[in-house]
Parts: sequence; structure tokens; C-alpha cells
Amino acid sequence: MTASVVALGAASGAVRRSNPFVRRVLIGISLAFLFVVLLVPAASVLGYAFLRGPGTYLDALSHPDTLAAVRLTLLTAAIVVPLNTVIGVSAAWAIAKFDFRGKQYLVTLIDLPFSVSPVVSGLVFVLLFGAQGWFGPWLREHDISIVFAFPGIVLATLFVTFPYVAREVLPVMEMQGRDAEEAAVSLGASGWTVFRRVTLPGVRWALLSGIILCNARAMGEFGAVAVVSGHIRGLTTTMPLHVEILYNEYDLAGAFAVASLLMLLALATLVIKAANEAWGQPGRRLDRTSSASRQP
Repeated sequence: MTASVVALGAASGAVRRSNPFVRRVLIGISLAFLFVVLLVPAASVLGYAFLRGPGTYLDALSHPDTLAAVRLTLLTAAIVVPLNTVIGVSAAWAIAKFDFRGKQYLVTLIDLPFSVSPVVSGLVFVLLFGAQGWFGPWLREHDISIVFAFPGIVLATLFVTFPYVAREVLPVMEMQGRDAEEAAVSLGASGWTVFRRVTLPGVRWALLSGIILCNARAMGEFGAVAVVSGHIRGLTTTMPLHVEILYNEYDLAGAFAVASLLMLLALATLVIKAANEAWGQPGRRLDRTSSASRQP
């Protein structure tokens, strides 16, 4: 067993040292692709946003419709992310820590928003809660608006962002196993205590990563929200929808100004996610723990 491990390590080291030309070519292709696909579009967005000067840029961001779109986007994310966090962690905990009939079906349902087009999911909500939908007459009788109103935007965003937290947390919970939880229960700990003191600390970095991804998708969602929002300017237009409206009206400076704000939010999300992954690496956590223990 030891000999095979040593041989495998030597082989992997030889692979890393061999073919430096191929390695450089692959790295160069990757960097060129990232430059063309990511950096050039990002620079173009910023260039068009400031094309008419900083004054025009600030005027576009301070427009009442833009501020309303920003508030609606942030409010939707503030509602959707906590709900998906609670639901996603609960689903991942049930799948990883318990055996029950239909477990595989639950896993499939969690992945459903990944396989369904956001536009189709928006149409589903219209068929359910629209004026001619299944619940439309009852909602109209009770003066309740879901489609073409704020609740519809929240529901559509909730659906398309649901898998992110669950899918980030589930593999880590499965890797943890059940031994620690079973030991805690055998010592008399309650279910909530086991989850709070044993399960949750082990998945906190994966949970934070899932929350970051869920928040990024919630702020940038377009397809499902476009179907259920009704494009009521200043009321049901999120930031992506507001960008589309401004662009269709040939207000390129305003459209790219709002798009640059979305891009900056996305970049901030990537930076936070990268910092979370770097901070949450097991080796680095071990090094920090050992260094802290050596301090007087």
C-alpha cells in the first residue's frame, strides 16, 4: 500500500514537471479566453458608462427609476436569501443525515431549477397565479396580486436560486458522516443542540459560499423575473430589467451605468467568495490553529 502511494506521488510529480511547453500553452489559452470573454466586456461596460462623463453617470444612477430598481433588487435578495438558506440547509441536513423513502426524489427536485429554463419557471407562476391561471379568480376576488407585483418577483427568484445553498452544503454534510451526531445524541444532546454545536460548525464555510452564490443570482436574475414582473417602471423593474428598458430606449449611458453597478456587485461577490474559499481551506485553518496554540 505504501509503495503504491509513493509510486503514485512520484508519477504525479513527474507529470507536473514534464511538458513545460504544453503547460505554458494551456495557461496562455486560458488567460486569452478569460481576457476576451471577461475582461474586454467588463472594460467595455465601464467605458460606455463613463462615455459622457462622470456627471451623466451619476445622474443615471440617481434617477428615481434607477433608485427604485436598486431598492427592489436589494429587497428581493434580502427576502430570498434567508429563506433559501433555511430551506436549503434543512433539505441538505435531511438528505445527508437521515434515511427515508423518496430521498433520491428530493435530491432530484433540488436540482430541478438548474434544468428548467428561468423563462419557463416564470410562465409556470403566470399559469398558477395569473388572471387566467388556476388561482387567478380566487386571488382577484380577494384583491391579492402576485403576478405583475412584488410577490411574483420574490416567488420567481426564490425558485431559481433555491439549489445554491443546498448544493453547496450537501456534499460537506455527506463527507462529515453521522458518527459525531450519533455520539452527541448518545450523550444526551437534543436535536437542535446537535445541529448547532456539531453539524453547523463543520459546514459554515460551505454555507457562506452558498449564501454568496444565492445572493449573486438573486440580484442578477432576469428571465423568470421578466415574465412575472410586468415591466412596470419604478414598481416591478429590478436592476437587470431596468438595464433592458434603458437600452431599448436608446439611453446607452443610463443602461451601461446601471449595468456597471451590477458588474461591481458581481465582482464584489467574487472577491468575497474567493476570500471565503481561501480562508476556509482545511490546511490554512489548521495552520492558523497551530500557530495560535504556539502563542504564549
